[in-house]
Amino acid sequence: MDEMRPSSGTAAHLGLASLFPPGLQAIYGECRRMYPDQANPLQVTAIVKYWLGGPDPLDYISMYRNVGCPGQNIPEHWHYVSLGLSDLYGDNRVHEFTGQEGPSGFGFELTFRLKREAGETAPPTWPAELMQGLSRYVFQSENTFCSGDHISWHSPLDNSESRIQHMLLTEDPQMQPVHTPFGHVSFLQIVGVCTEELQAAQQWNGQGILDLLRGVHIAGGPWLITDMRRGETIFDIDPHLQQERVDKGIETEGSNLSGVSAKCAWDDLSRPPEDEDDSRSICIGSQPRRLSDKDTEQIREALRKGLEINSKSVLPPISGQRHGGHDRPQQSVGHLQTQQNSRSRKDSLESESSAAIVPHELVRTRQLESVHLKFNQESGTLLPLCLRGRLLHGRHFTYKSINGDTAITFVSTGVEGAFATEEHPYAAHGPWLQILLTEEFVEQMLAELQDLSSCESKLPKEYSWPDKKLKISVLPDSVFESPLQ
Repeated sequence: MDEMRPSSGTAAHLGLASLFPPGLQAIYGECRRMYPDQANPLQVTAIVKYWLGGPDPLDYISMYRNVGCPGQNIPEHWHYVSLGLSDLYGDNRVHEFTGQEGPSGFGFELTFRLKREAGETAPPTWPAELMQGLSRYVFQSENTFCSGDHISWHSPLDNSESRIQHMLLTEDPQMQPVHTPFGHVSFLQIVGVCTEELQAAQQWNGQGILDLLRGVHIAGGPWLITDMRRGETIFDIDPHLQQERVDKGIETEGSNLSGVSAKCAWDDLSRPPEDEDDSRSICIGSQPRRLSDKDTEQIREALRKGLEINSKSVLPPISGQRHGGHDRPQQSVGHLQTQQNSRSRKDSLESESSAAIVPHELVRTRQLESVHLKFNQESGTLLPLCLRGRLLHGRHFTYKSINGDTAITFVSTGVEGAFATEEHPYAAHGPWLQILLTEEFVEQMLAELQDLSSCESKLPKEYSWPDKKLKISVLPDSVFESPLQ
């Protein structure tokens, strides 16, 4: 449970900074630079800290009153800043200390700008719970956020009747990255968007939609301030944006969405597994096998950096080194989440340690004859985007299961470094499946998957290409309930 109280910024301002952990000091210092007259802002704080067994990863969320910039038509708003995704303490109580040169904790904190309503004298506290929910997802999955990423939430952010039901992420326009004794920290701002704007970000790219939002004052303006009362999308406000910017961008550039965290699974239909340790079948409803650390890092690196190296698509080599998530160039990742997701990092770490990690060098790559792919509805609706926006442009697309270590990567024939080949288009490394699709087969699949674009499709839906020995099922969410939750 959270409580709202004045922060301890005043004490730090009075020369007692040595009493505060260095990571906390660094973020407070950046906030004081921006708000020198608000040394004692209101904070939402976790009553029981996460490192003492509490459910909320963020120790604090500070809330500031920002006067905006009338000259640029930027309205007054509330500015929220999280504390806890980065390493505040440096003593391994929450985050492993990895040195001063790398990211501190996850390497970022979240911010949010909410338009102040007339007569409002105190900031609403619902954004703090929203930020805690996003932080729980980060701690659970260890998927870091980056500018341009999108988060599908499927519910008004403030639990009202608002059309603002999803989020994009971008660099905070005012807060500067800070260097702490425990590493560097950047500030990623949450931007509330409508469903149509989220879909455009998925089909084209998040940064492009953010730029369009910056150009429409009532939709965010230069500082991308969220207005929960906004009833029109940017495409309602300016219909030319869809055709002249988004559609043209999709046609010429494709999509820069390199993958999503999603509800998915796959089965090897070639033959039944010989024993329970055979990882050829990834079954829904049973505990999934675990990826090795190196395989996990390769998938994460593929999601972070995409495959754009020297203008040719290349899968990054397997590496055990953890990379900062903010070096991903011109790529974005989708996080298909709902507000009900609340697993903690503690649960995730316990389940990791209780499962046998298969050493990377002992897991052979297996060629499969026939595979069955399974997606929930939202993941399934992204299949045409995966095929048209990524593979037809010589790129890749990865679905990474949010319920375990299952991963499905679609690759085109131009991708180097893939273990799937034209001779053996279905190949698996533990629970990571790669599927290589030729351009001709992609066009055939697109023609048959057209009805997936409709959100009203009745489930389950089955698609089959017997000559290719490929089957795809789109199933209800209930099928994918994790036994670990």
